Amino acid sequence: MPQRRFITLTTDFGSSGHYVGTMKGVIYNINPDARVVDISHEVESYNVLDGALTLAQAYRYFPAETIHVVVVDPGVGSARRPLAAQTEKYIFIAPDNGSLSLALDRERQASVRHITAENYFLHPVSQTFHGRDIFAAVAGWLSTGLEPSDFGKEISDYVRLSIPQPKNMGRGQMRGEILKIDKFGNLVTNFASSNLPQLFASQPLEFNIAIGDHEVKSLRKAYAEGAANEVFAIPGSMGFLEISANQGSAARILNVGKGAEVIVSLKS
Repeated sequence: MPQRRFITLTTDFGSSGHYVGTMKGVIYNINPDARVVDISHEVESYNVLDGALTLAQAYRYFPAETIHVVVVDPGVGSARRPLAAQTEKYIFIAPDNGSLSLALDRERQASVRHITAENYFLHPVSQTFHGRDIFAAVAGWLSTGLEPSDFGKEISDYVRLSIPQPKNMGRGQMRGEILKIDKFGNLVTNFASSNLPQLFASQPLEFNIAIGDHEVKSLRKAYAEGAANEVFAIPGSMGFLEISANQGSAARILNVGKGAEVIVSLKS
């Protein structure tokens, strides 16, 4: 009996080429009853961390038994391994480059396997499009009810990626950086609520944020609270402190990019 399991796709393929549609065709050819959902195909090209962040923010909002496929794969065609990871509720498929790290860090337990069962691949396997020939094909077969154990042996030496952590500089100062710039120009920092509970509290401490040649001294709880083009800090939905502007691009206004240093100073 065909199963109507969800399969999500997260890639850096964009929407102008045939790549995403081809992956979907492979899946539907194996299981016409699968339900394929796009998380994003606008991950920054070759940026594994951006793919890991994108997946980590979305995967928990899908039903149990969803199969999450991530293809941000600058090492395609090399010796890097294809992986299938199983947690209590989900299955993940991705190249062994760390793109699953942030999602798996949030799960209590995970079994990670090296996909070696080539009889489930499309043949011949292209050296440049494993998203089609390996990852989409494996996702399609998994959606029919096969188990990750059917595809390869469990491993423990898979690549683990970590988010750069803020550093305590003493005297109420912490140094962090910009992890991501979203479509609206919001600057997503690596300051989580656990790093700066004083700013995520209901009555935050007075503070100063130095970024580039600018200082940010106001905190808003909603984008609409800011004046037009005012740059302010806000606790973002990703769980990180963001530098934002109401109906404007903070990245453009401040002229800073990903990796820019951010210094937070708290006043006692």
